[in-house]
Amino acid sequence: MRYREFWELVDEVFGDAYGRTLARDQVLTELGDRTAARAIDDGVEPRVVWHALCDALDVPDAQRWGRDEHRQAPPAR
Repeated sequence: MRYREFWELVDEVFGDAYGRTLARDQVLTELGDRTAARAIDDGVEPRVVWHALCDALDVPDAQRWGRDEHRQAPPAR
């Protein structure tokens, strides 16, 4: 997963404004008590950050990949 794809999924799954707020403010223990945005800035692989964010917010697997039904899902954690 590329950084661009991560941010596209944030916008699609959580909505433009709410998704960016979550990424900036939601502290995730799975990422060492960092926010998703901080983890991305620190160089954590976007796939790892995406799964941590979705896990923390109980997003079902079927809804994690946005609106594009042909989008290839990031590899399992």
